[in-house]
Amino acid sequence: MMPEFLLAMALLLLLTMSAGLVRVVIGPTPADRMMAAQLLGTSGIAVLLLLALALEVPALLDVALIFALLAAVSVAAFTRRRAGRDQA
Repeated sequence: MMPEFLLAMALLLLLTMSAGLVRVVIGPTPADRMMAAQLLGTSGIAVLLLLALALEVPALLDVALIFALLAAVSVAAFTRRRAGRDQA
């Protein structure tokens, strides 16, 4: 029962990611697009964690950790770039 529930939750997260993808494509401002990209990253990490538990593949935990680190770096780079642009 448990793996089926985890896979169903992963599928639900994938469906919500599709809504976020629409916002990335048609977002009115760059900040909206960046927030939607963060949503995709966070949801992607959650999907990987659920799949790691459901499929019993521990390597997916490492991939999720790397994605989390990359997401933090991308936010820092985006805000630094935006701050530099606003000062000029």
